[in-house]
Amino acid sequence: MGCSGCSTGRGCSTASGSLPGGCRNNGSCGVGGCNKLNVFDWLSNMELPGGTQPCDVVEVRFKNSRKEFFRNVNNLSLAVGDVVAVEASPGHDIGGVSMTGELVRIQLKKKGLTNAAPDIKKVYRKARQNDIDKWREAQALEEKTMHRSRTIAVALGLQMKISDVEYQGDKTKAIFYYTADDRVDFRELIKKYAEEFRVRIEMRQIGARQEASRLGGIGSCGRELCCSTWLTDFRSVSTSAARYQQLSLNPLKLAGQCGKLKCCLNYELDSYLDAIKDFPDVNDVKLKSKKGDAVHQKTDIFRRTMWFSYFDQMNEFIPIPVDRVKEIIEMNKKGELPADLGEAFKEKERQVTKREPDYENVVGQDSLTRFDTARKKKKKKHHNKNRNRPRPAGANKPGPQNKPGN
Repeated sequence: MGCSGCSTGRGCSTASGSLPGGCRNNGSCGVGGCNKLNVFDWLSNMELPGGTQPCDVVEVRFKNSRKEFFRNVNNLSLAVGDVVAVEASPGHDIGGVSMTGELVRIQLKKKGLTNAAPDIKKVYRKARQNDIDKWREAQALEEKTMHRSRTIAVALGLQMKISDVEYQGDKTKAIFYYTADDRVDFRELIKKYAEEFRVRIEMRQIGARQEASRLGGIGSCGRELCCSTWLTDFRSVSTSAARYQQLSLNPLKLAGQCGKLKCCLNYELDSYLDAIKDFPDVNDVKLKSKKGDAVHQKTDIFRRTMWFSYFDQMNEFIPIPVDRVKEIIEMNKKGELPADLGEAFKEKERQVTKREPDYENVVGQDSLTRFDTARKKKKKKHHNKNRNRPRPAGANKPGPQNKPGN
């Protein structure tokens, strides 16, 4: 059963205020229930070298995928899942600790920051009960505020979409996340929002991928979206990635929930690029033989096979190994013509494809309509146990006691 924070994207531990989330391994595991963008702390059990000061910066996660770094100036004992009050502009905000220890130092370096950066805000304290109560009241206002804000934006005729609303923990500020194709003049919109909601308004424009990351969902693979569970950087994806992987350029199948090309098209692209380095470029090359010229039709990269067709037989594909294609190209450059392209290999492929399967199709043995006809009840036949039983030899002969004269 999901927790009360799943609908808001704040996860199990931060919604309930309990410590810790996940498998109760003090928050150091990477299975914290329904949290988004969990991180496995692989440095949690390692000791620091002598004379090294521990990292005093922690990562705090807010609604959905928003994470920021804060300095623990009061030397509080913080663990993953703790609900803390942190510095905000203005006032304070409430979030859950998502990363501590030396792993934070590595993440800071990855983002181009240092441990002594002056712009890192402070952690005030662990959240009190009244802080958490006020935070939950702010969470309850978010859905109603989002629907009302969309109505106001439509009434003003602005070409934008309010995709999410996040209230600050002290209910003094609300962040409106929106998507738009062009530049939007929302000065009048901010005035309307301030009059309607009586809070400080902040507008943040996000892209389509960031919107899908914040909202989440299920992909065509049947799993949760990568961008909402573990993917943090959005690299550009081009249609050439689909071409290298021999995928059909169907926008409906290649597009994700965000409407852009799926990020997973880049996952196996390096393997395809490494495998295709040894393939000849035959886009503008025709293989010439004594039977005629042939043009390239398709390629199976990992089977290292290329299919060609003669110009007078375009419906018949001839499979040729890559080494044989290179050989024919070199022969054509020298002005030599082979007898054929590779019909011997084609016959071998036909034999392989015509091979009978070596397993037994159990489902196909039964009729699909075997349960449609009602079974006839068999009549029970009463058989005499002694009937048709062979009698022993001499059973009909009279015994000595039945002889006459006795």
